[in-house]
Amino acid sequence: MKKLILLFLVIPFFSLSQEEEITLKTKTGDIKGSLLVPSYSEKASVVLIISGSGPTDRNGNNPNMTNNSLMMLANELKKNGIASLRFDKRGIGESSSSGMQESDLRFENYVNDVKAWVDLLKESNKFSKIIVLGHSEGSLIGMIASQKAEVEKFISVAGAGNSAGDIIREQLKAQPAFVLNQSLPIIEKLENGEREENVPQMLYALFRPSVQPYMISWFKYDPQIEIAKLNKPVLIVQGTTDIQVSVLDADKLASANNKAQKQIIEGMNHILKEAEMDRLKNIQTYSMPDLPLKKTLIEIIVKFIEE
Repeated sequence: MKKLILLFLVIPFFSLSQEEEITLKTKTGDIKGSLLVPSYSEKASVVLIISGSGPTDRNGNNPNMTNNSLMMLANELKKNGIASLRFDKRGIGESSSSGMQESDLRFENYVNDVKAWVDLLKESNKFSKIIVLGHSEGSLIGMIASQKAEVEKFISVAGAGNSAGDIIREQLKAQPAFVLNQSLPIIEKLENGEREENVPQMLYALFRPSVQPYMISWFKYDPQIEIAKLNKPVLIVQGTTDIQVSVLDADKLASANNKAQKQIIEGMNHILKEAEMDRLKNIQTYSMPDLPLKKTLIEIIVKFIEE
């Protein structure tokens, strides 16, 4: 393991009194991260923050939608004496050089990257304990990585309670019936580990052949099964005005791991900020970088880490 770390990791831990850029070297390119450590803490706890799906960067931002939610989370943790490491996933933001051909990418690549970041933090011997926090899709990535990685606690924030296949099925119900009917056999085939070569043109963007290997690797994980495997302290946090993930998802995760703590935050949406349930007003907050995080969120997370 130490040899692997020497080969794949570069740890420029300079002054720990401010945010530092650190690099995870992989065979396909560099993954970039930001380490933020409170200056007054000799050996703080550190939270590894995993962002959500798609082109979401280390700060919680998407192209043309800047909310800075994960950067704010890191800053709030620092105020409470807790360090954090957040990173751009492979192929995203400053980690674009580590991107892979779509046909070569697997869900496990993201999981293994998290394990490597944990190894980096562990080998540095600069932190009292390591906590993994996954937001949105990062919740599933984090809970799988935390099963065998040397971390003390796991936090799921706005994490889905159903498999990706079931989520897509539910989303497709909003489409015309013929779209759903043609999609269901393809989803089932992917869940069985088989590819579908004859994809209807209207479904090509979703089920194109090059993305199917990734979908097969993703579909095989059920969050309820994966969170049940964790034998360490678990915190599940969900907001009531989240229009992407519901309180029901948190209920399912908590039911799967009866030792987990569940905290429901009134008025918090998917990007961890105060929002109404009205869809348009809710989405408008996704582009409000100065809107602060829900205060209760920070209080809950800090308390869990310090327990």
